[in-house]
Amino acid sequence: MITLDGSHLEGGGSIARIALALSTLTGKAFELDSIRKNRPQPGLKSQHLFCVKALEKLCNAKAEGAELGSTYMKYVPGKIQGKSIEIDIQTAGSIPLFLQAVLLPSMFADKPVKLNIIGGTDGKWAAPMDYFMHVFLPQMRRFAGIECKLLKRGYYPKGNGKVEIKIKPKFNLYGYPNLNDFLRDVGEKVERVSLIEQNHLMHIKGISHASVDLQNAKVAERQASSAEFLLKKYNVPIKISLEYDKTLSTGSGITLWAVFSRRTDDLDISNPIIIGADCLGERGKKAEEVGTEAASRLAKEIDSKAPVDRHLADQLLPYMALLPGSKIKVSEITSHTRTNLYVITQFLGVKFDIDEKEKVVSVLGN
Repeated sequence: MITLDGSHLEGGGSIARIALALSTLTGKAFELDSIRKNRPQPGLKSQHLFCVKALEKLCNAKAEGAELGSTYMKYVPGKIQGKSIEIDIQTAGSIPLFLQAVLLPSMFADKPVKLNIIGGTDGKWAAPMDYFMHVFLPQMRRFAGIECKLLKRGYYPKGNGKVEIKIKPKFNLYGYPNLNDFLRDVGEKVERVSLIEQNHLMHIKGISHASVDLQNAKVAERQASSAEFLLKKYNVPIKISLEYDKTLSTGSGITLWAVFSRRTDDLDISNPIIIGADCLGERGKKAEEVGTEAASRLAKEIDSKAPVDRHLADQLLPYMALLPGSKIKVSEITSHTRTNLYVITQFLGVKFDIDEKEKVVSVLGN
């Protein structure tokens, strides 16, 4: 039984989500105390409980203390089984955060997994679905075939966004005599993550979106226009799509991503270089401010010369840990990054090296 301290460093909900994912993958049970101790309202939130519910369906897991506001939880995973799962988070709880716990084990099931999820697609303190789909997912396709569709947006507070994900594993965890043989084969057959230089900026893309009740005010257009104005200085093609959706709550936002390549004539598929940034609309905040803020954040990432943005680093680490020799240069080593490293080492025993000066994180192996 692995014992984790939920107040470690950043002390947020990512400890629970990453622990659930790695526990399910490795088959190692864990107990977690002082959950989200460093947050204004400590304890498990609704989104964490739905992570547990989904994993109970996916692998017949058993959980103790999985209650709203609980600061202690014990989790015992079972065998991961490919199947279709439907989860309704019932609030604007973040679907991308939910997927931090569920996607990793789903990618190594014995059969394909289909997830139909209802919840929040664009909210505060979480990466939006557009970032998940266009910045994060391209890195994951080295492990499994993944199709992700954003069927409907869900803004705070009512949510009701809809996402469908189909996952076709390339590796069956249970096709190996033991966990070590599985990890060794994945480490040998999957191309390691190697993101050290940005190289050539090819183009910038984005999606500016809003609820349909904001269409007359041209909110999506104004967000996109102000973002494009700021990013023109890079002298590359810029394409920002516009979307309006019938949603239960009023909302808007914009996600931008910059695509780089090691070659000037083509894009990298095996080790894609994509960094992103976003901004969410708020009541009283002009659409132009939203677009400019997102563009400024992306510009900061581009100007850092790092091929991995500060948010992507956190999300990549659990997957990098499966591939010894992986190495990334990040724009900033955040407390989230250090916290995730703490959880990962408990389950996989891998060693990481952090070059504080160069902001490089490397996987050394066991």
